Amino acid sequence: MTTPIKFGTDGWRAIIADTYTYSNVRRCAVGVGQYLLAKKQAQQGVIVGYDTRFASRDFAEVTASTLTALTIPVYLCDRPAPTPAISYMIKDKQAAGCVIITASHNPAKYNGFKFRPDYAGSARPEIVQAIESHIPDEAESFFQAKRETLLSDFNPLPIYFAKLKNLVNIERIRAAGFKVAVDAMYGAGGGVWPQLLAGGTTTVTELRSDINPSFPGMHSPEPLPQNLTQLAELVKAGANIGFAADGDADRLGVLDEHGRYINPMQLYALLLLYLLEVQGARGPIVRTITCTIMANKLAAKYCLPVYETAIGFKHVGPKMVDVQAIFGGEESGGYAFGNHIPERDGFLSGLYLLDFMAVTGRTMSGLVDYLFEQIGPHYYDRLDFTFEAEKRQSIVQRVQIAKPDELGGLKVIGLTTIDGFRFDLEDGSWLIIRFSGTEPLLRIYCETIDESKVAPLIEAGRKLAGV
Repeated sequence: MTTPIKFGTDGWRAIIADTYTYSNVRRCAVGVGQYLLAKKQAQQGVIVGYDTRFASRDFAEVTASTLTALTIPVYLCDRPAPTPAISYMIKDKQAAGCVIITASHNPAKYNGFKFRPDYAGSARPEIVQAIESHIPDEAESFFQAKRETLLSDFNPLPIYFAKLKNLVNIERIRAAGFKVAVDAMYGAGGGVWPQLLAGGTTTVTELRSDINPSFPGMHSPEPLPQNLTQLAELVKAGANIGFAADGDADRLGVLDEHGRYINPMQLYALLLLYLLEVQGARGPIVRTITCTIMANKLAAKYCLPVYETAIGFKHVGPKMVDVQAIFGGEESGGYAFGNHIPERDGFLSGLYLLDFMAVTGRTMSGLVDYLFEQIGPHYYDRLDFTFEAEKRQSIVQRVQIAKPDELGGLKVIGLTTIDGFRFDLEDGSWLIIRFSGTEPLLRIYCETIDESKVAPLIEAGRKLAGV
């Protein structure tokens, strides 16, 4: 029986040796190849990259051989590389797109297949649908069909590093004398921070920078507080800031100088504030429905429009392109910049935070204080719940028919259903209930200006969903 292949929030992900097989990866590659042939873009070539997961290089080679069998030139990365570095190569080589073999933050048993089109960001839903329509039931005839004349290996990192150095005053950061602690989580970002910041008084100490596709010590390579205990101890021993990456290093987690977790809402707002105040950027701003209302408050100070999208960079990136946004981001720790590519970039995000510290002379916690001085404090939490697959529809129906007048002691004033269920509350707070697009998880999120309302809101969401 042929495995149906459907792309989720960001590409196709599946369990290795179950449905994530050479055969199914070939089918995905055929889908991409036939899509590019139909668009008459194939001769521009495709970048193929990969992360540090089990057999990622092998799956990348299968992808490359399949595309070259379709007479499409391929630039194959010669080493694991971060997703933003691979994506940027589309622009550098003026390629038709890129394929990245990665399952990002999913557990070790997963791998995945991402496609980025010529604008170097997540593929629009209509592009994803077109690729899916070209995926054949079988693709065995493409096995080992690589044409050497159409294939070239290359190292994407030097060109990517040069681009980053053009976007931020890296010499100012190197001269600031920061002590930076990094947790690479055994992922594709291992070794990158020491290379970027070498040459000055700023130093980098890195944890888990070697390759280990089992990701020991964590459920999955995701920069969440429960995964960052080692990094927190390293920071508290004398660092100014802690950075953590997910498996493909497009997302960023941050600890302040006390080892305290800076949540993604605060990071989004800080990066936006940096762009507005330090770089003087002006233009539209994009956020997902689960991202912070601080964006709107900062934008209002400069009379800038804010565009809201469904969850996932397949919505954020294209909207950034369409409106020529200066900044876009999501709740899960992914941030993109209009002067770069419409793609999450954890390294550029980190560099901008370090530059913000260097310019202002403030610590990381001091920057959060500075943010709240301007727009008031905001509080956020998210809990993930596993569920049995057969209960999904009953959870949806339960939330659909509920018409709560209040949640967590706050009056409900609106409901948005473009992605899950967002209940808008009287003081600007919100509560969201939605399913993950990549894992069997129900997620409940909230943001509020009253810290005492966080736990009641999450509990109200849990009761509403019946989990």
